[in-house]
Amino acid sequence: MKKGFKPRELTLLGLLTALLLVMSFTPLGYLNIGPLAITLNTIPVAIAAIALGPTGGAITGAVFGMTSFLQCMGIGGTSAMGAILFEINPALAFIQRFVPRLLMGWLTGYVFIAFKKLHKPTLAGFAAGFSAAFLNTVLFMSALVLLFGNTEYLQNLIAGRNVIVFICAFVGINAVVEMLAVTAIVGILAKTLQKARLIGGAQQ
Repeated sequence: MKKGFKPRELTLLGLLTALLLVMSFTPLGYLNIGPLAITLNTIPVAIAAIALGPTGGAITGAVFGMTSFLQCMGIGGTSAMGAILFEINPALAFIQRFVPRLLMGWLTGYVFIAFKKLHKPTLAGFAAGFSAAFLNTVLFMSALVLLFGNTEYLQNLIAGRNVIVFICAFVGINAVVEMLAVTAIVGILAKTLQKARLIGGAQQ
């Protein structure tokens, strides 16, 4: 894995982190629908994973995860579910909000690298966008069930259903819209930025 960043790469990482913070603390990053939200914060994370590799994806993913956790306490926004989880167990709420986002950014970098190695450069950006949105949902919901599945709050939401059925029903159309939007936006941005030579491929 890449051990360090060049000055230009550090500048890009700083810009993407700043963009992520702006999106996280304004309505630009979230479209709240019920207890969940369609999030566009995966976009700068995916771009970082494309331009800076798994390390860049992990760093921006960690920033995303921290802002998500802060919203559990009403800092920079509010999360109805996050507030409830924080009240149940603050430490587990931090893990559930932080770790999935870090892993999402890290793994997205490897997805992009894999598609580049398969000589699919046109598809690589779209694959990275899709994986960011898909992994964000899957890892977030998996951590929710794993860490809070035995709580009264989540048991009431599951209502006796199979866990897979519950997750599909719970994320519903939100996840589908999010995946389509992020896949398209990241794919187009990655292609545009690469043509303009503003970013290169992901580094291992």
